[in-house]
Amino acid sequence: MFYSKNTQAERYYSKRQFNFSAPKEEAYFKMLSEDELLACRMKETHLRNKDKKGRLSLLLAKSGSHENVSPEKKTPAKPNHIAPDMALRWGDSFEELLSHSDGVEVFTQFLRTQFSEENIEFWLACEEFKATESATKLQTKAKQIHAIFIDKEAPKEINIDHSTKVTIEKNILKPTRSCFDVAQNKIYSLMKRDCYPRFLTSDIYLTLTKRAGPPTMTRRRSRSFVFNERPEGTAAWL
Repeated sequence: MFYSKNTQAERYYSKRQFNFSAPKEEAYFKMLSEDELLACRMKETHLRNKDKKGRLSLLLAKSGSHENVSPEKKTPAKPNHIAPDMALRWGDSFEELLSHSDGVEVFTQFLRTQFSEENIEFWLACEEFKATESATKLQTKAKQIHAIFIDKEAPKEINIDHSTKVTIEKNILKPTRSCFDVAQNKIYSLMKRDCYPRFLTSDIYLTLTKRAGPPTMTRRRSRSFVFNERPEGTAAWL
């Protein structure tokens, strides 16, 4: 493409009027065409994304594994430190199970597999609540327990009847250490009657006690139904 002398002069003086006080990078980009500028910006964005991915990979490598990014999804470690004779004692009663911190931990792991860990968490929260001495802390904890386990929008709502919920809502206005007792007793009975028996036959408990699961019942065939076995001289069964 050819330009007239006037056009070439205008382009020359236009470059001469360039702001040399600006940074070199800014001057460089002003001299580029729109297409060239777009290409440079795309390349710069690509390099930045590549650098971010590299730093992320390095952090994950230092942390040991990708699982450390979301620790909530990690599988809880197996309680190998629990002796089989101790685990066997948990089978004596539900009270015996809850009297040991390891028993509570293992039972919580079992309830988590049943999607009902809110029951034991509520029971433990009530136990801590009843040990609170400060009136101010008692009111704060009462509101927290209600918000987490009782309220209709509670993230870990427990399964109790409506009348019990209404009673609790009245009690927490002036909370006492016994304002959750009715609900706690109902959840305790539910765990003892329903969850505890299933826990005793679960893989997690049987593994701790080093016992096998219940033997499979096989039906043995009675000799009275074996038609080809009969004493000599007797008539065949019809």
